[in-house]
Amino acid sequence: MILTVDVGNTRIKASVFEGNTTLESFVFEKNELEKKIEKILEKYPKCSDLVVASVGNIEKQSFLTFENRLKVHFFTQEDVFPFHNKYATPKTLGIDRMILAAGATLQFPKQNRLVIDAGTCITYDFIDENDNYLGGAISPGLRLRYESLHNFTARLPLLTLEEPDSYVGNSTAQAIHSGVVNGFVYEIDGFIDEYRKEFSNFIIILTGGDADFLAKRLKNTIFANSNFLLESLSQTYQYKIDND
Repeated sequence: MILTVDVGNTRIKASVFEGNTTLESFVFEKNELEKKIEKILEKYPKCSDLVVASVGNIEKQSFLTFENRLKVHFFTQEDVFPFHNKYATPKTLGIDRMILAAGATLQFPKQNRLVIDAGTCITYDFIDENDNYLGGAISPGLRLRYESLHNFTARLPLLTLEEPDSYVGNSTAQAIHSGVVNGFVYEIDGFIDEYRKEFSNFIIILTGGDADFLAKRLKNTIFANSNFLLESLSQTYQYKIDND
């Protein structure tokens, strides 16, 4: 069994895998890390590997506490990946984006793939049918858009994600919801349309904390899987073992 852990900017997600099967998934706050992992290992004592991808501010020692019980591996840019990294600044490419690209490469061979991760930020990562990682885009996620409207204006309220009643917001709150949610959807569909103009044999993978909310609002056909990063982490780790 493998325990995979994704340390994001906001929260921590984890899953226990046996082969390619997800046994259970977890979401928790960063200050709960050691306590939550302890409980997971008590429930799944056959876990032999703890695999971590982190873009958040968590000390490695929090994970190394468990290295007397199982093997701990932190993915870095120096690991072996199943794609050719064509990024102009490969050492600055986030490990989360690399894991997503690896998962797309392994799960959807010989296709052009666009991975859209809708979390604190929304990232777009493109891997062509010849397994070349070409890059993508980064922009603010839904929560950051709500927060920026409040933090950088004098009077706009801080709202939380809500389905807008209409494209025409008839109040300040509804205008914010319309602008944030509809603007977000238009952005994603716009990016997808541009990729479709240039590439055929194309699959779009939508993941991240807001994936389920967004999936039914997009006009483009997508493969939505909010757990795709953790699945990709397990698969990429197996790829590393097989190819080291």
